[in-house]
Amino acid sequence: MGKASRNSPSPARTRALLAALFSPAEWGERESRLAEDRRLAETAGAEVVATVVARRERPEAATLFGRGKVEEIHSLLQEVGAELVLVNRSLTPTQLRNLERAWGLPVVDRVQLILDIFAQRARTRESQIQVELAQLQYLLPRLAGRGEALSRLGGGIGTRGPGETKLEVDQRRIRRRIHLLRKRLAEVERSRATQKRARLRRGIPQVVLVGYTNAGKSTLFRALTGAEVLVEDRLFATLDTTARRLRLPSGRTVVLLDTVGFVRDLPTFLVAAFRSTLDVVREADLLLHVVDVSEDDWEEKMRVAEEHLRALHAEDIPRILLLNKKDRLPPEKWPTPAGLFSDSSRAVLLLSATDPQDLSRLRAELDSFFARADALSLEAPPPPTPPA
Repeated sequence: MGKASRNSPSPARTRALLAALFSPAEWGERESRLAEDRRLAETAGAEVVATVVARRERPEAATLFGRGKVEEIHSLLQEVGAELVLVNRSLTPTQLRNLERAWGLPVVDRVQLILDIFAQRARTRESQIQVELAQLQYLLPRLAGRGEALSRLGGGIGTRGPGETKLEVDQRRIRRRIHLLRKRLAEVERSRATQKRARLRRGIPQVVLVGYTNAGKSTLFRALTGAEVLVEDRLFATLDTTARRLRLPSGRTVVLLDTVGFVRDLPTFLVAAFRSTLDVVREADLLLHVVDVSEDDWEEKMRVAEEHLRALHAEDIPRILLLNKKDRLPPEKWPTPAGLFSDSSRAVLLLSATDPQDLSRLRAELDSFFARADALSLEAPPPPTPPA
């Protein structure tokens, strides 16, 4: 079961066919998922000139898609002049190799596409190390048989970061490089731990913005702090963690941090590669979970972000849910915060990052949270005295 559709091509971008597979359980969400896949492709520099959609109970072990769908895509590739095939799932090394042979074009799966965007976005030494580490871990089991495809691709989408020369070296050299990158990341983590100890000595709370990519975290960060950070309506506009001091109405100072956004189907090795960046989430005193309520699937994306927080062992950190971008909806379509959680003590704010009154309400809520936290710490009994 499936369908194909075509879009107008853009000559300035790599022409790509998007091949998407959905299970019956995912079928109802296919339009929102396809929209996200197309935005990922656009962010990476591709133009999706055709889309083929398939529905299967189980992926085909050898080629992900069934034989008929593989042949359908092969016929369409030449007709639309595609230079690349994007697949909406993570492919095994065998599937990747078989599909490239069947279609005669480079194939980039969802993970490689995200890594490519990360490689474009990485600015700091830390994030560049993390991206290269993740790319090499992804490529290590996929080296066999990829030389020809990579040479056809010519350094475009799916090959940014390490580069073709490094991708063609043997596994032993790649493993040595991975070992070196892990050592460098360990140095970064030690430096971060030193900074954390200094922050704790000063008693400055740490507030971290989290949420699905493109939920408006960076816009909110800039609105609250006045920092000149990149704000774009595109996926993964922010990759590097940014921190600024924020003074609250009471005079209290907190450190506000903007972090990389979450996305569906992130593999565990990619999350692990970004451990040092995501450590700021685990170390937070308070999380501000930003959700774009103007999107039809905002509740699903909120759930995905919550799953990532659990995977990071950050589910017990206090948080405030920020239902953002209410300005893009008519008031009658605003969600009701009170109905979202069975736990009525969970703080939820409906706001727009462009509304000064909403920002004032958020600052006041932050003040109230830390005042309550101070009161609770004063009421807590002192730790027991160790025996002599």
